Amino acid sequence: MGQAPWWKRAIVYQIYPLSFKDSNQDGLGDIPGIISRLDYLKRLGVDVIWLSPVYRSPMDDNGYDIADYYSIDPIFGTLDDMKRLLNEVHDRGMKLIMDLVVNHTSDEHIWFKESKKDVHSPYRDYYLWRQEPTQVDSIFGGSAWTLDPTTNMYYFHLFSKRQPDLNWHHKPLREAIYTMVNWWLDLGIDGFRMDVIDLIGKNIDQMKFADGPYLHTYLKELYERCFEGRDIMTVGEMPGLSIERAKEITHGEHPLLDMVFQFAHVGLDEVPGQGKWVLKKLDLLEFKHTFETLQKMMHDGGWNSLFLSNHDQPRVVSRYGSELYRKASAKMLATILYGMQGTPYIYQGEEIGMTGIQMPIKDYRDLETKQIYDILKQKGWDERDIMRSIYAKSRDNSRTPFQWNRKDYAGFSTHEPWLSVNPNYLSLNAEDDQNDPEGVFPYYQKLIQLRKTHPIFDEGDFMLIFKDHPLVFAYQRKYQEKTITVIGSFSDQPITLDLSSLNLKQIIQTNDETVTLSPLMTLSPYYTAIFS
Repeated sequence: MGQAPWWKRAIVYQIYPLSFKDSNQDGLGDIPGIISRLDYLKRLGVDVIWLSPVYRSPMDDNGYDIADYYSIDPIFGTLDDMKRLLNEVHDRGMKLIMDLVVNHTSDEHIWFKESKKDVHSPYRDYYLWRQEPTQVDSIFGGSAWTLDPTTNMYYFHLFSKRQPDLNWHHKPLREAIYTMVNWWLDLGIDGFRMDVIDLIGKNIDQMKFADGPYLHTYLKELYERCFEGRDIMTVGEMPGLSIERAKEITHGEHPLLDMVFQFAHVGLDEVPGQGKWVLKKLDLLEFKHTFETLQKMMHDGGWNSLFLSNHDQPRVVSRYGSELYRKASAKMLATILYGMQGTPYIYQGEEIGMTGIQMPIKDYRDLETKQIYDILKQKGWDERDIMRSIYAKSRDNSRTPFQWNRKDYAGFSTHEPWLSVNPNYLSLNAEDDQNDPEGVFPYYQKLIQLRKTHPIFDEGDFMLIFKDHPLVFAYQRKYQEKTITVIGSFSDQPITLDLSSLNLKQIIQTNDETVTLSPLMTLSPYYTAIFS
């Protein structure tokens, strides 16, 4: 067996720049702030930093609305700052990947400004224009079509009206994108996380959006023009892709991407077909089965991205664990996830067990949250039900400033931040957690080292055990002659498990040293352990 690509062995850490660290005290996170905290990430065991967008943007959707792909937004710094970040990351033996957002741009991008001037503009077909709108809703709510008065035609936007969709069917547009992608790669970045890349092959007239008829064609061209022959990492965000299709794209004779983000597991606390705001209790059996399917489907081809959280998803402790048993549940969730096969992704703050926030609606900054509040109000929802859904699912949950220490504004800034700091920072912050022997950060360090020293995590088979237990997630990994067993309790009550048939020898890592190995084990609330 040849040596595996570096990204298969990597630990990836996602930075949401606005909320990570503010260096110039304007309340906004920036690139020099990130540079000042690289040693912290190295100490954790991070190999790859995924940087959410820092391109020039009006920040209507916090940087996912790009106005210039070649410029760094002044709130984050300069292109020289970006080059320095890249050098500092590489000097520490880490790699850096950037967010590539090419399904849409900002309405302030020069391409769109030129496109809307007149129907004969050379940039007209960079976007999708129609005389009449069709019945398509935007993902953020409302129509996906907006009338532009200049030419009295409608442009298409699957997200906000300030994020017009690019027309990938237009070859000059694709050429412009490939030129830009190669420019960044030539600058030395180590790859891309590609935002909603499953939408680029859409056919809006056939109402085919995610995994559209041209997706494979355009991904293949992107690969051949930009990625082929480069030692980089590519990961596609593809919420609309089936597991089978994800496997096709990441495996086979000509893989087009190294891995994809699958979202089958993140919608399981939502009522099917009702969207993310209509909540239901998580069914752990369904959760386990979904991961089992992902693990088995991708084991012999393709590769998993192991994540529970990101800048669009709620904080894992608040969502799947318990704020009362915060440390125990943060450790349990990490153990269950990172014991599987795939590349682990840590979202900033996960490694110290950060939690969600509850604020008055006026304090939310997220575009989607503000839009859905108005929409649900119009639909007649009760205010308490709206806020319950927002507390659970708003993207601002994961975007509150990073909690560095007990100083004002959690050490993120000396200036009032762009988004409220979670008031629990006095008891939950990186400085205290790193110095706490029972902290989440030291546990993550140990777990990461365990993964890096045992090939079974990368190569082993996956077998679910206690399949029908409604409160326990457990599985075994087998490789060559070795077996490890991973167990996690999703309960705030003690649970007794009969482990006599598993032939367990010792506990390698656990979040509760007071629980000893025995054939009949009583697990403490949110207990987890890896056994040999």
